[in-house]
Amino acid sequence: VGDRARVVVVDMHAEATSEKIAMGWHLAGRASMVLGTHTHVPTADQRLLSGGTAYQTDVGMTGPYDSVIGVVKEDILRRFTTSMPVRFRTAKRGVELHATIVGVDDRSGRSSSIKTVRLAHED
Repeated sequence: VGDRARVVVVDMHAEATSEKIAMGWHLAGRASMVLGTHTHVPTADQRLLSGGTAYQTDVGMTGPYDSVIGVVKEDILRRFTTSMPVRFRTAKRGVELHATIVGVDDRSGRSSSIKTVRLAHED
């Protein structure tokens, strides 16, 4: 290993789940973890791939879930139903923190565990 990093974290920022899953398999055994982001919706597919690579299609977001990906629902609905431009306001209610915790051996770089965390703030 020498001067190369032992623990390799890949944030796969993509819309399509198929792209994220394909990258997970492509990097299996070469990255410590491949964690997808971008869709703001956490997936329940966390697992250990071959070679000690932890994988999850999307970690989720930290922010207001009483919304459409963090924006006031009515703003998004107005835009979708009228096709007119609308100024987006940040939603304030239903705040949640989503995260993924991965156990990694710092010598080998292989992951041994993966679990998700969801904390909701009481409004």
